[in-house]
This record gives sequence, C-alpha cells and structure tokens, in this order.
Amino acid sequence: MKNFFFIMFCVLLTSAASAATNVTVVDGDSLEMGKKRIRLEGIDAPEYYQDCRLENLKKYPCGLEAKTYLQTLVDMGKVTCVEKDIDRYRRSLCTCYVTNKIGEKININEEMVRAGWAVVYKNKYSDYSASENEAENEKRGIWQGKFMKPQLFRILNK
Repeated sequence: MKNFFFIMFCVLLTSAASAATNVTVVDGDSLEMGKKRIRLEGIDAPEYYQDCRLENLKKYPCGLEAKTYLQTLVDMGKVTCVEKDIDRYRRSLCTCYVTNKIGEKININEEMVRAGWAVVYKNKYSDYSASENEAENEKRGIWQGKFMKPQLFRILNK
C-alpha cells in the first residue's frame, strides 16, 4: 500500500511540474516540450506575424522579436514548467522558469512582460501588472512605440 501511494505521488509530481532541456519555442508565449504544448499563463505576446511601430512610426516584426526574446530566455538553462490549468485548445497553461548557469531561477512569464515583449493577460493564477508598468515606463519592447494588443490583433485578423 505504501508503494502505491509513493507511485501515485511521483505521478502527480511529474504531471504538475515538468523540466526539459528539449524545449521548442513556438512563438512569444508558447513552448513545446516533447509532444506537450505549453501556453505561458498570464501573458499575451504579439502574434508571430504581427508588426508594431517604433516611435518614428517605422514598422518592425514585434511578433518575431517576442519569439526571439523567449528563445534567449529558454537558452539560458534548464526550463521547468508548473501546470496551472488546461485551455480550450488542450494546451497546458503553465508558469515556466529557467534556472541559469549560476543557479538563479527566473520566472519566464514575468520576464517576458518585464522586458516588454508581452502584455498582462489577467486571470486567477497571476497578475504581472507591476512588471508591465515597469516595461511601459521604461519603453521596453513593444512599449517603445505603438502596438495593437495581441488579443485585438487576433480578433481583427481571423
């Protein structure tokens, strides 16, 4: 009986948090770990094909920039994700962390917002509003000019 509870504990622990070195960045707020599709919970990054404008109104590919920044974070070390929920597309809604080479554990979701490559998508699990305010005030990432919120961009470009 003890073995059964130990095995169940290990199974639950494995499903609640997963660590990977084999991580594929899909776009600015999505990852794949093996066959598992992960949506970074609490944030919304520009769509991969979305453009934004700099202060001088020159267009740039902000969706691609967001993906590139997420790739930079993932490349820093070991990625661990904690599943909070499953969305309607059957993706795992996760808070993901990267442990860098000096042992610092960085919240990837929050760092995407703090760097200005994602906006807050408020929900019951997280609120990165302070990081978003910091990015906006410092004109980081998409805040350096004009952009359409990703959610509105998706609606208008269906």
